[in-house]
Amino acid sequence: MLEIKSFEFGSFGTNTYVVSSLSAGEGRGEASILLIDPACSNEYERQLLKDYINSLSCGEGRGEVLILATHGHLDHLWGAAWATEQWHTPVLMHEADIPMAQAMQAQYNLFGIRATPQPFPIEPIKSSNLQMFKSSDVQILPTPGHTPGSICLYWQDEKVLLSGDTLFRMGYGRTDLPGGDMGQLIDSLRRLFTLPDDTRVYPGHGDFTTIGAEKR
Repeated sequence: MLEIKSFEFGSFGTNTYVVSSLSAGEGRGEASILLIDPACSNEYERQLLKDYINSLSCGEGRGEVLILATHGHLDHLWGAAWATEQWHTPVLMHEADIPMAQAMQAQYNLFGIRATPQPFPIEPIKSSNLQMFKSSDVQILPTPGHTPGSICLYWQDEKVLLSGDTLFRMGYGRTDLPGGDMGQLIDSLRRLFTLPDDTRVYPGHGDFTTIGAEKR
């Protein structure tokens, strides 16, 4: 079974998710963790996230913590440098968005943010990266449009979709930023709408929804 904990972090109101997988009969010490979109932007938020992950007995070497990004925008990666140092693992993201994430200063400049971002290690995400996660049915769904390398994570058996900034409650991701493409986004949404209507959607911003609600 999956346990999904959400945190709303940063000035952009970005949802960070901690997904833990517990097999039948296993205690929390056997869980593996997916930390998705580490958006924690200050010490309070970072400590809140760290305390929760440590409460799952996976934050101090007693389990695997994988860090994933649904795409390469700055608001989903405020805490990436801190998180990669904390759990000694790179951020995994679609290879098409790696150049964007590596050029974080350009994103800061675009939004008028007067700061120098810290670099952090990044690797391309592959299905093999998720083999250590105990929920074997998790799928990586490429959903370009908001960015070239936007992805969603889908658990077919659990009927759970983490949609990043591709699909929101009563909305979808913007395409007016560099790399956005409305045609690609529409195609991605059409593919997501083939999922079961009762699939629960956890978006990158805002409240939870379902596929069926967003198709109406």
